[in-house]
Amino acid sequence: MTEQTTTSNQHTVRAFDNDLEEIARKVAEMGGLAEKQITDVVRALVDHDTDLAAQVIAADPTLDAMQREIEQMAVVTITRRQPVAVDLREIIAAMRTCNDIERIGDHAKDIGKRVVALSADLYPRALVRGVEHMADLVLSLLKRALDAYVSRDAGGTIPVWKGDEEVDALCESVYRELLTYMMGDPHDIAPCMHLMFCANDIEHMGDHATNIAETVYYMIEGHEITRSAPRNVTEPVRGWQPKS
Repeated sequence: MTEQTTTSNQHTVRAFDNDLEEIARKVAEMGGLAEKQITDVVRALVDHDTDLAAQVIAADPTLDAMQREIEQMAVVTITRRQPVAVDLREIIAAMRTCNDIERIGDHAKDIGKRVVALSADLYPRALVRGVEHMADLVLSLLKRALDAYVSRDAGGTIPVWKGDEEVDALCESVYRELLTYMMGDPHDIAPCMHLMFCANDIEHMGDHATNIAETVYYMIEGHEITRSAPRNVTEPVRGWQPKS
């Protein structure tokens, strides 16, 4: 192999690495925006803040645009570089992850629309506490999943994967609590129904956070998490350290 060929190959590898890093950076940026959407819409729900809810609704097209941009970059990279194995998994994982993030944004938008539809005097703060607690849990799982994506930490995906059942159980608990209020006072039926739909949206956010965790695990390990106990990974997998 000539020196010129070696130099050309090095440039190609470096350019490919740059493409992967840029895609990963944009996915992380998109994830950060989704986290903010969850935080803002829950605060809007708790505080009856229709202006903040409107801001969440207005921000949704930004997430949509970011998803399209990431997917276009991924397709171009696949076409240009023709990656295989680990590199191909990383690109596919970015596309799957940004799709789940976009869906999380959609659910935040839907909650925002319900906040706008509800008048401030329809429900006391006590009614929304369970939904707020549920959202805090889902937000923590999403943060962990995105941190695992950024750091290429397979072990970081396991608590997210296991946490999905906790979200489901909490959602059922919230439903039961709201039903109790509805049976006790007919005036609570309308706001409780809205809050049930909000809880359902948050539960779906948790599903998407779990999807991200499963995608990251597959990206790193090369196989999916099974319903049997996954291997106990406590450190980032060697060979998948963040690129400097």
